[in-house]
Amino acid sequence: MSKKDARKQKSAKKAASKVAAARSFDTLCIQGGYEPQFGEPRVLPIVQSTTYKYDDIDHVNRIMTLQAFGHKYSRTSNPTVAGFENRMNALEGGTAAVATSSGQAANLLAILTIVKAGDHILATSQLYGGTFTLLHAVLNNFGIETDFFDPDASRAEIEKRVRPNTKLIFGETIGNPGLSILDFGKIAAIAQKHGIPFIVDNSLATPWLCKPFEHGANIVTYSATKYIDGHATSVGGVVIDGGNFDWTNGKFPNFTSPDPTYNDIVYTKAFPKTAFLIKARAQILRDFGGCLSPMNAFLFAIGLETLHLRMPRHGENALALARFLAQHKKVAWVNYPGLDATGSKRIKKYFRHANGSGILTFGIKGDLDAVRRFVKALKVAALVVHLADARTGVLHPASSTHAQMTEEQLRAAGISPDMIRVSVGLEDIGDLIADFDQALD
Repeated sequence: MSKKDARKQKSAKKAASKVAAARSFDTLCIQGGYEPQFGEPRVLPIVQSTTYKYDDIDHVNRIMTLQAFGHKYSRTSNPTVAGFENRMNALEGGTAAVATSSGQAANLLAILTIVKAGDHILATSQLYGGTFTLLHAVLNNFGIETDFFDPDASRAEIEKRVRPNTKLIFGETIGNPGLSILDFGKIAAIAQKHGIPFIVDNSLATPWLCKPFEHGANIVTYSATKYIDGHATSVGGVVIDGGNFDWTNGKFPNFTSPDPTYNDIVYTKAFPKTAFLIKARAQILRDFGGCLSPMNAFLFAIGLETLHLRMPRHGENALALARFLAQHKKVAWVNYPGLDATGSKRIKKYFRHANGSGILTFGIKGDLDAVRRFVKALKVAALVVHLADARTGVLHPASSTHAQMTEEQLRAAGISPDMIRVSVGLEDIGDLIADFDQALD
């Protein structure tokens, strides 16, 4: 490509990005992040390549030392993956995004970009079991301690747990499977007061329901495996930088000190708005791997094209099923965001739509054997170790995703021995209600 053509392409992409910024959420779901130029594929193409060709060593050197940007090796970037990252960033309203091989990898990437041995993390107690284990056991082996708090505790009670070496606060927009909706205002106020970043896993809400950056979050993570994909085909994750945290406040020398692995570059000086994301990609993703495959990035981009159509139906079906279960004589209790006053208040305050997403939990009257019989009797819904796709699935968290927890830890996470988690799909609601009714009977 000639220099003249390169300038034209750069100018076209810049103009396209300005247009994209003004587009609605629905349009961004379909066209965001990838702007085909004259003669290019209309659909984000799969670039199944590990490597990229360059003409001179000086340009490659500039890329390798972060003086210029380009795809050098698909562990750190790839054109298809970049298209998906850009679309997620546009939907979330961040400054930049990096995709990973799984949601677990996304959370690990976000955390390890910030903390080191001797640091302390604050996290809500209502978390996905894998995230709890990562924070409670795995990171503890590397000298990083995590303190868990009740997300509904008072601000004063939570603040008592903040230490001089506390480096971040972590929570989930909708706790999995406790389904508590995060009180963004309270947690963000604590994080801002103590000069630490607020990380939010937004997997169960998606940017269609909630945009955490609008409520004080600094970093957003996703298990794209869930609603982003929406069809249970691919595993992946995303980390999005809000560009709204001051890494120069004195608590994060790893951002303000020279990085010897990149010719002593100082991230906050070289990249004042995207210091976190550049460091995450250039340093942690480079060294730990955990990159997303182009094929899965392509499938996630396809999934995003219907996100704005699927999420309303998930919520409508879940609410209808929750109301049916709440009236059933063999059901002991039902939990769904929006059924209770606290959940309804927070949905109205923090969510973009009056919708509690597609996950509910309930308990059957009887013992664990009753739970076993109910699950085996289901015909439309299935027992799966997954959630948030087009097909309805059920799970018994206490014996599966959270089986590693003690009874006390289970209670703190909002999990009871009789809890059944339901990921409500897109099937006909009449068929779902009939299936649950016959299984209960």
